[in-house]
Amino acid sequence: MFSPFVLGGVRLGNRTALAPMTRVSATEDGLVTERNARYYEGFARGGFGLVITEGVYTDTEHSQGYLHQPGLATAAQGEAWRPVVEAVHGAGGAIFAQLMHAGAQAQGNRFREESVGPSAVAPRGEQLPFYRGSGPYRTPRALDAREIAQVRRGFADAARRAADAGFDGVEVHGANGYLLDQFLTDYLNRREDGYGGGVENRVRLAAEVVDEVLQAVGSEIAVGIRVSQSKVSDFHHRWAGGADDAEAVFTTLARTGAHFLHTTEYRALDPAFPTGTETLARLAKKFGGLPVIANGGLEDPRDARTVLESGAADVVALGKGALAQWDWPHRVREGLEHASEPRPDTLAPLADIKEWELTR
Repeated sequence: MFSPFVLGGVRLGNRTALAPMTRVSATEDGLVTERNARYYEGFARGGFGLVITEGVYTDTEHSQGYLHQPGLATAAQGEAWRPVVEAVHGAGGAIFAQLMHAGAQAQGNRFREESVGPSAVAPRGEQLPFYRGSGPYRTPRALDAREIAQVRRGFADAARRAADAGFDGVEVHGANGYLLDQFLTDYLNRREDGYGGGVENRVRLAAEVVDEVLQAVGSEIAVGIRVSQSKVSDFHHRWAGGADDAEAVFTTLARTGAHFLHTTEYRALDPAFPTGTETLARLAKKFGGLPVIANGGLEDPRDARTVLESGAADVVALGKGALAQWDWPHRVREGLEHASEPRPDTLAPLADIKEWELTR
């Protein structure tokens, strides 16, 4: 866990990462502030080798998902990230920007009232109150071919701004029910063109986005993609084709030349499907052949070590475990007591950054 690792050409001091977590604490116009810088810097100072930001919207059209979500859609937003990047670097960490298009899961977009998706099918479940949403998700408007090209360009332009701001890498958000995952999801994607039908077509947009991002920045910074089965509003979703679908998804994404895959499940150590014993991280490693970041219920150091020592993943990412203890890596390495659950003040409400004393 505490040996260095090179991920997409980026040297990490160890194999622990801060998982991306929505915090919606930017200004109304999507600018990060000193508060965000202190937040991310704290985890780097706490020993996390890699810090992955919350999902950052990519354009001034339909990508924003939450009010007060930070963006990389404008030059001003890109410049605002510079002090955050410098703070993390100053604390000894590497930092990746997670690039996100909310699609039909948008709860708050200051640019557009409508939402868009692969088809006119609303996500299951209801909007999340702690992200300032309420009621069922709206039924989106299906994207046309021209708009899909604009979505791809939005990701690439945002990646370019991330590189210019000094980020060490970008992670394309293809998980948790956001737009790229909506295209992958059978019941949300009813298209009859080249982006619909079989899983190879449904993963096409995610692969095209990664490819376009790589063309924009791939020789300068690391580029990867996060993948999940479950969603913000559909926790129990699983790919209907099981391991066959996993093979199609991960081989297609790896063929783009991406530098890493990031899998997230509720429990990273659980089998990915009812039949079979392999985890999603193991399947990503098996079929993708790329370095893998694994996320999901790895707060117990024994579980984190199990994932790494098994070879299923190369880096472990913590979300709730990091909120429970910002210096989790330092505490684990030094054999000190560590918390397993977040303190109430970090989750009241969940989406707001809470201050804590960053001293050891």
